[in-house]
Amino acid sequence: MFHPRRTLRALLLPLAAGLALTAPPAQTAQAAATLTNGGFEAGGTGTATPAGWSTYSAAGQNSASFTESGGHGGGYRLSHYSAAAYKVETYQYLSGLTNGAYRLTAWVRSGGGQKSAYIALKNCGGAEQRTDIPVSSSGWIRIVTSVAVTNNQCTVGITSDANAGNWINVDDLTFAPGSTGLTVKGSDVSSLVKSEALGGVYRSGSGAAQDPLAVLRNAGQNYARLKVWVNPADGYNNKARVLAAAKRVKARGMKLLVDFHYSDTWADPGAQTVPSAWAGHSYSQLKSDVHQHTQDVLGALKAQGTAADMVQVGNEINGGMLWSAGSTDNWSQLAGLLNSGYSAVKAVDSATPVALHLAKGGDLAGTRWWFDNAVSHGVKFDVIGLSYYGYWHGTLADFQTTLDDAATRYAKPVYVAETAYPFRLDSEDAHENIIDLSSELVSGYPASVSGQTRWMNDVASIVEAVPNGRGLGVFYWESTWTAVAGNGWDPADASSGNGWENQALFGYDDRALSSMSWFGHR
Repeated sequence: MFHPRRTLRALLLPLAAGLALTAPPAQTAQAAATLTNGGFEAGGTGTATPAGWSTYSAAGQNSASFTESGGHGGGYRLSHYSAAAYKVETYQYLSGLTNGAYRLTAWVRSGGGQKSAYIALKNCGGAEQRTDIPVSSSGWIRIVTSVAVTNNQCTVGITSDANAGNWINVDDLTFAPGSTGLTVKGSDVSSLVKSEALGGVYRSGSGAAQDPLAVLRNAGQNYARLKVWVNPADGYNNKARVLAAAKRVKARGMKLLVDFHYSDTWADPGAQTVPSAWAGHSYSQLKSDVHQHTQDVLGALKAQGTAADMVQVGNEINGGMLWSAGSTDNWSQLAGLLNSGYSAVKAVDSATPVALHLAKGGDLAGTRWWFDNAVSHGVKFDVIGLSYYGYWHGTLADFQTTLDDAATRYAKPVYVAETAYPFRLDSEDAHENIIDLSSELVSGYPASVSGQTRWMNDVASIVEAVPNGRGLGVFYWESTWTAVAGNGWDPADASSGNGWENQALFGYDDRALSSMSWFGHR
């Protein structure tokens, strides 16, 4: 029902939120129950206050908000830009709303550099909800924000607190019933047990020595990922160690993703080496090996009360697994191996979701090729996992395109199985870091704690925006892999170093980084 007093209150409430407004913003449109001119098509180019919208700047910089040609879906878009530093908000009041959950969707681009740039829902009866605008200077990215409306009204806002020359483009906003959020906010902690055995120490942000799983849980992590090797040279990440680690994960109230590599060492697009115990086995034997090993580990986890909540059959299997028998050069055999793993998971618990995991999360053509083949060869799977490292796997827009396509084309939930970002470039140990040059970074995301935080939140926002609620969440890789002598890359070489400590979530002083705040993503 429409209430005139409530509408008046809606016009005044923004004074207490947003850009610390010091005077009532000028009203250019009557509040409505639906979003008006969400595509900024009314008014054409150069409109400072688009139809249905209001503009406010405490410093009188309303001209930093304007419409121009070059829209996402139509001919025009909203832009924020000024040659001088500026703060501006473009907003719209909505009233007469039926209380409940609402979802704001927007297509955005940004050159980056702002102190903040975000879409928001505020004055809706509860806490303001925001989503930052990712840095993407060319490709459009869809982001979402959701809120519970409890007072029949809400304000949609687009805000920039920017330095000179910073810009954003926003277009095709929709506001409709619905909610958003991530089910999975996790990290891979496979390195942890060995790190601690070799003297690794982890501290809270204040510096107190603490169980790193407790630190991660307190930051909001709700899922841990553990890899399983068959018979690794160093005796870590095998069945016994995974069972012990799983007890700790579950004791902290977190869920567990078990990641089978089907190898004694790293399995990835460049290496899928058959475990030594299975060397020389026929294809038929390898199918039995996969089934027995998978069922053995998962059965033991279940028996000790720490059952897997999701399972990856294979790790970054773009080229297949258990080479050469399970190479993508022989899809029928690869399908047999994958289905052997799938059936083993279901034999332990038919409700456990099985994921297939590829690298190269921005590779649309490659991802389609792989899963089209999997489907045509009868491969069974429940979930799709993609690794996405922005310095290797394409732009954020490429990533969103691939992720959305996978979710829609195969009608499966999707998640980021691995992503990470450096908080510095120098190395703590003698081993060269894998990412150690500013030229290797993603534009707009510096190698700093704030850059790492921004990266994780923006990747999470893209997963959150996957259509039909199919974006499950994100796993950080590898949160606890700090520089500890002996805990290097090669399980067969104790002198090998760590090329990843600058991408952990604990700093070189062993303290939790504030970038762990990404676990609090909606």
